Amino acid sequence: MREPLPADMFDELCPSSLNPIRFGDKWAPLIIRCLEHGPRRFSELRIPLNRVTPKVLTQSLRSLERDGLVKRTVYAEATPHVEYELTPLGRSLLEPLAAACAWAAEHWDELLDARESYDDTARLDRTG
Repeated sequence: MREPLPADMFDELCPSSLNPIRFGDKWAPLIIRCLEHGPRRFSELRIPLNRVTPKVLTQSLRSLERDGLVKRTVYAEATPHVEYELTPLGRSLLEPLAAACAWAAEHWDELLDARESYDDTARLDRTG
């Protein structure tokens, strides 16, 4: 039995949300992290990725599958189910992803300050 994914794996203050380095779409790096320790069912992924709608999660998984990073396996048993797992190519992203996450955590305050400054300037530009 696999260890369940923690519901708070990606809280709203997770450095991943500020990471300007993109791996696929917005949710791809979080999905990759969820699959780091082995295959997961869609319902398992929904627990830590509760801010992602099922439609968007499906789109992200399909995109990762198309890029060769995730393998989708359908089990046609008495109770059919699907599991997603990282391919060797997907696993090769774990190290650069960890480095990007560490960088974002180290520069958290600077990223927040830059975004706040940008948003303030944009808000002033709109109001005129």
